[in-house]
Amino acid sequence: MEWLQIVVLAAVQGLTEFLPVSSSAHLILVPVLTTWEDQGLAFDVALHVGSLTAVMIYFRKEIKQIVSGSLGVLSGGEMNRDARLGLWITVATLPVCVIGFLLQDIISTYMRSTLIIGISLIGFGLLLGYADYFKRGTQTEYQIGWKEVLIIGFSQALALIPGTSRSGISMTAALMVGMSREAAARFSFLLSIPVIILAGGLEAMKLLRQPQAIDWLSLLAGTLLSGVIAYLCIHYFLVVIKKMGMQPFVIYRVLFGAWLIWFFHF
Repeated sequence: MEWLQIVVLAAVQGLTEFLPVSSSAHLILVPVLTTWEDQGLAFDVALHVGSLTAVMIYFRKEIKQIVSGSLGVLSGGEMNRDARLGLWITVATLPVCVIGFLLQDIISTYMRSTLIIGISLIGFGLLLGYADYFKRGTQTEYQIGWKEVLIIGFSQALALIPGTSRSGISMTAALMVGMSREAAARFSFLLSIPVIILAGGLEAMKLLRQPQAIDWLSLLAGTLLSGVIAYLCIHYFLVVIKKMGMQPFVIYRVLFGAWLIWFFHF
């Protein structure tokens, strides 16, 4: 692979995995605007590993507390706030897993058009703006209950529609049920861990069934770059939303969605 291709793909993965702007909307442009060949499953897995590593390092303290609290409950201890957060993450992940498994063929066959992506970017972008401006509250990820968790969990299933953005729709739902901006973002990032593990695992299984020569240097470079960019993305996103909220991303989504529709359909 060319080094420029490695850098571009790693940057797209590292940024769009966590920003509420949709990875599918951006990845569709890479083959359109370049002459690069498909990067292959091995490189896709490497990029997922980089993103996963970044979010786990950034939230290492929270993950340690969640694991410790969950193990304590399994050993007969009381349900503390960390164990409850671990339970909420598990529950909120189930809908996207079940619905994704049932509808994956329909989605991959009929919902990959640039028109759907453009409309999703605009529609769900405006919904994010509405939730951020009118509905956000002060609850943290430790204060929500079953109802809020199920709403956020089922909202993640909407991210199966290309252009929606998993992080974007989960943050939107979190804001709608009264969470603060920072808490909504943190919870969305924690929810990304099992989702990335599952997505990367599926790609790895496909890779095992399609043995091919592996460019280990490209994989290592892609993993490192994706990880570094994703880590910085998480950090600075949390800084930006404290000062400016979600509106800059709403504006970007609307403009990008409108451009996609115009570029591919007019």
